[in-house]
Amino acid sequence: MNRLAIIGNHLPRHCGIATFTTHLAEALSTALPGVDSFVLAMNDAGRRHSYPSRVRFEIEEADIESYRRAADFLNVNQVDLLSVQHEYGIFGGKAGAHILTLLRELRMPIVTTLHTVLSAPNPAQRAVIEELARLSSRLIVMSASGADLLRRVHGVSSEQIDLVPHGIPHVPVDVGSKERLGVDGKTVILTFGLLSRDKGIEHVIDALPAILAVHPDIVYIILGATHPHVVEHEGEAYRLMLEARGQQLGVAGSMIFHNRFVSQDELTEFLSATDIYITPYLQPEQITSGTLAYAVGAGKSVISTPYIYARELLAEGRGVLIPWRDSSAIAREVIALVGDPDRRRAMCARAAAYGVGMTWPAVGERYAESFARARTEHRDRRRTAFHAQTLAGRPAGLPDMTLKHVRAMTDDTGMLQHAVFSVPRYDDGYCLDDNARALLLMALLEDAGADDPALVRTLSSRYLAFVSYAFDRATGRFRNFLSYGRHWLEPRGSEDSHGRALWALGAIIGRAGDPDRQHLASDLFHAAIPAVTTFTSPRAWAFTLLGLDEYFRAFQGDSTAQARREELADRLLGLFQRTSRPDWPWFEDSVTYCNGRLAQALIVSGDRMNRPDMLEAGMRALDWLISVQSSPDRQFAAIGSSGFYSRGAVPAAFDQQPVEACAMVSACLDAYRVHGDKRWLFRARWAFNWFLGENHLQHWLFDSATGGCRDGLHVDRPNQNQGAEATLSFLLALHEVRASTALDVAGLPVLAQLSLT
Repeated sequence: MNRLAIIGNHLPRHCGIATFTTHLAEALSTALPGVDSFVLAMNDAGRRHSYPSRVRFEIEEADIESYRRAADFLNVNQVDLLSVQHEYGIFGGKAGAHILTLLRELRMPIVTTLHTVLSAPNPAQRAVIEELARLSSRLIVMSASGADLLRRVHGVSSEQIDLVPHGIPHVPVDVGSKERLGVDGKTVILTFGLLSRDKGIEHVIDALPAILAVHPDIVYIILGATHPHVVEHEGEAYRLMLEARGQQLGVAGSMIFHNRFVSQDELTEFLSATDIYITPYLQPEQITSGTLAYAVGAGKSVISTPYIYARELLAEGRGVLIPWRDSSAIAREVIALVGDPDRRRAMCARAAAYGVGMTWPAVGERYAESFARARTEHRDRRRTAFHAQTLAGRPAGLPDMTLKHVRAMTDDTGMLQHAVFSVPRYDDGYCLDDNARALLLMALLEDAGADDPALVRTLSSRYLAFVSYAFDRATGRFRNFLSYGRHWLEPRGSEDSHGRALWALGAIIGRAGDPDRQHLASDLFHAAIPAVTTFTSPRAWAFTLLGLDEYFRAFQGDSTAQARREELADRLLGLFQRTSRPDWPWFEDSVTYCNGRLAQALIVSGDRMNRPDMLEAGMRALDWLISVQSSPDRQFAAIGSSGFYSRGAVPAAFDQQPVEACAMVSACLDAYRVHGDKRWLFRARWAFNWFLGENHLQHWLFDSATGGCRDGLHVDRPNQNQGAEATLSFLLALHEVRASTALDVAGLPVLAQLSLT
């Protein structure tokens, strides 16, 4: 082997993986002398970071095209093997699915280290891990429990799994470390790592009064910054709570906080000064812990809660296990260990002996052995020739997701309706329709892992506040149009705007990441849904059905909501059955606006309710809608809003609206999800390309300079205004298409070979 690449993460918010990757690269340089090894590092939203010299390529975390460029880089540079360091939250896409895009395009063997294996993964997590297993020659785990979970939960063969312990540094005995840290003469208890509420540090603090009553020379050091994800959501609330608890219990004089990331040399200094290491963690299924591995390898006496990795690592007297959230047990064991030096020394010796096989040189050798097996297995089944992938075999690129114009169109009240060119137009004020669309978009982006989660949450709260303000509890109805001066212009809004609001609220309930927004959305959802039973608009029924589908992501067992879905879905199906004819398989005597949503609602509801008749009707309607919205040159051409399309008449060709292309994209992707026919993926992309110039004017509707979308197509020109409906329609469609690129699109027929009807 001449060249080795490692995909790791060197962002501060994943410093554990960053440290692991750095030390692994160094260990491999010794285990594999003469091999050129380097790192591909993750980058978040274009921010610049200082990386170790081994980093030769940066992957933009949320940009799927960046993963494809990385694959090209690895293939062109003739890398012999790729080592993937996998952890949740590192890679972009739902459950980190973007990494699969890179791995599918490689022609070298892949060895994946799984830092976390879940016993109850959600469907997206399960799909990613099982695809990783399929693409990887070898899988490395750091504990026997992790290997067992791979076999039981994911069906991975034992023959594919290598068990290699977490690497640890050498920690020399340094009698001067306590003096340098200012704790000379003290018995030091240490907990280190990124702070978060699942670390259980408060239970150690609660134990300190009892401990200090017996051993007053003890000092408890909490080493490490608060986890950036925690800071993002709640600031330093957890750390401040811990500090306040120490003050209240009168033990603040025996507690030391070091709120920062520490270097390897600093960590070694703290470990050298430590007498007892404690991991009071609260996650029973944690299958690895670099901090616990470091402490055991350093030959320290350890007290820990009984999470999976601790039970395995501290077996045979290498440490002490205590019950969950039990401060009295912590106090009892600390007092016993400090009072029995011989027992503590024996425990330390057993830990140190076990740690010999965990040192980085030993781990490097084990990785080299796994790599050798992977190369042999890959060589045995390798294709005889590599063929460069043409555009027909790889999805074309997509614009970046940007919220620039959304922000420009949003003020303290909500999202404004219209724009003059790209400038917000105050005269027309706001409407519920657009704020509901914006709320839906934020829910989808948050669930998928947004580039800027703080911005998405802020905007989501703004739009949710507008939806809440629009609801009139006295009538049970939403109002739609609000003047710029914040005066409602009607006592109640349209049925369609009501249904669209329910759709957005359902998405917040099913996808939002914080309970406050979910609780408000749930209150509004339940208060507003009874009115739908009086509605006559099929689009209002359809929007509500899509909202119920989102709601069931959180509350599948709600029998009242299930009855609502059944009633509305039967109404929509009945309308289709009464109106449709062999040459007109549609819901009404005219095709107007948001047409794809009608078919989509039947497809989604029929699938969830196990109603083949409903599903078949939705598919028939969508097939026919594609046929009437296809131009003679096989481009997507939305039914025009200037006249629409009545039965027996000629379809209006203009004006073509972005909302139609958005609805078609979404309906086709749900059709693919239900049927698995890859032609539906193609049809979704076919409709989306209307935004990107595949239209009769060959003109882009998306404006990359502003991040907005033009309001539609006239016969001779695009509408240059960039209002809320158009921009949100584009962004909703873009999000769904980008998400679909994580699916396996190999083998899609090219346009000339595809029948759209």
